[in-house]
Amino acid sequence: MTTAPAAVVERLRTSTRTWHDALEATPFAGAMIAGTLPIERYVCQLAAYRLVLEALEGALEGASEGRLEGTHEGELARVTGSSAAPVWSPDLRKLPFIERDLAYFAELGTSPGPWAAEEAETFAAEIRRRADASDLPALLGFLYVMEGSTLGALVLHPYVSAAYGLPGADGVAYYTSGDRDRWARLTARMNRALTDPGTQDQVVAAAHSAFRHAAAITGALSVDLSPPSPSPTPTHVR
Repeated sequence: MTTAPAAVVERLRTSTRTWHDALEATPFAGAMIAGTLPIERYVCQLAAYRLVLEALEGALEGASEGRLEGTHEGELARVTGSSAAPVWSPDLRKLPFIERDLAYFAELGTSPGPWAAEEAETFAAEIRRRADASDLPALLGFLYVMEGSTLGALVLHPYVSAAYGLPGADGVAYYTSGDRDRWARLTARMNRALTDPGTQDQVVAAAHSAFRHAAAITGALSVDLSPPSPSPTPTHVR
């Protein structure tokens, strides 16, 4: 009897658990939950992720349209799903949310500081390099990490809104962009499209690379911040 291949999303979830735990234990995350994170650090994270998402979403759109050099219709169907149900779809774009947040803070006179720009550009450079090599599994590994991070942001956004006195979705459009239904659709597509164990290995390896970059970004944003302290209960902005 042939054993069915493991679901790629379950492999991703279990193999990256330690990364989740490590990121949650950083001074940046602790200060955010405690309400003591300088607003410039928060805006810097948005600016860093803007660089990353600009590269990633552009590469994924190129892949879905068959614009990556050297790719063929059969390769795209195997790695990114059928043309009727691709893994990537435009509704997954998060760049507009970050740009809305950055525009909001710019209007208030808060611009990104020097933190994490180099680390973000390093991540974006790897994305562009993988896209130039038509490394579609890697792009999907990166997508898994970046899309999944917005689910965690749903938990964090009340702390951010309370700390900075943000009304409604102003300044937290990206942090409130996570959608559990959309996440379920994305992961179902990945499981259907990525059944080859070797391709799954590539996706998992890329996800770990994405987490290493995210850790570098968060590490830069954590410089000179106090270690995490016990989490207070968030105060929701009315």
